[in-house]
Amino acid sequence: MKKLNTTKARTVAKFASITLAALLVVGCSSSGTIKDDAQDVDGSSATTTGVNNGSQITGVNSANVGDLQSVYYFDFDQSVIRSSALNDLSLHAQFLAGNSNAAVRLEGHADEQGTREYNIALGERRAQAVEQFLVGRGVSSSQIDTISYGEEKPDVSGLATKSRRVEVKYTAK
Repeated sequence: MKKLNTTKARTVAKFASITLAALLVVGCSSSGTIKDDAQDVDGSSATTTGVNNGSQITGVNSANVGDLQSVYYFDFDQSVIRSSALNDLSLHAQFLAGNSNAAVRLEGHADEQGTREYNIALGERRAQAVEQFLVGRGVSSSQIDTISYGEEKPDVSGLATKSRRVEVKYTAK
């Protein structure tokens, strides 16, 4: 009887190990939140704004983190990060991971199409996509706050394409 329990325990342990390995593979796989740039509905292909459009910064520190792009645009009804945002978002992640006293607020926005509730949820999904990207590159989740304004704070230009965005704002921790 004791031998039978040992055999069962080994079988359960093997099954648990295989299950854990499968979960790790699934958890570490791409979440599908990155997308190659495509032209938006209005034909524009602008994806980010900031002081430097197309950052050439290779190392980031407290002196040049402000030069990184801080507004990232999304396609209509999407929460998928565009590939052109990856360089600067990676640099934000590098800075945050190396500076545990730094923190950001990710502000998700949507255009005015759809219900207020839907747009709040969409803005939240966009902010969470950026958060997942940063956390996946070593940033502590305690350094990140997300908020969704939905359609409540449209871009001042009045263009719907500019309202579909996430803004990265550094805050005091």
